[in-house]
Amino acid sequence: MLRLIVRAFAFGLAGLIVVPVAMFFIVLTAAHLLDPRCGTPGDSGGCEMGAASIAVFSALPGLAIGVAFALIQGYRNRAK
Repeated sequence: MLRLIVRAFAFGLAGLIVVPVAMFFIVLTAAHLLDPRCGTPGDSGGCEMGAASIAVFSALPGLAIGVAFALIQGYRNRAK
């Protein structure tokens, strides 16, 4: 049981870090590909701030995804 808790903590921490970083680059890439105003002098960082906002707001779902992934793996291994 302790191993499952430590594993859930580790996967949760990984999700807390990996998901926001991935979302930042995905949103920033999509914004620059789909909006021709991104990166121009009149934009004043709007696209970058949108990507940063999405990254901040995706931290808790990333934590939940990591913990859920570890718990599903642990219970699946326990059932075998």
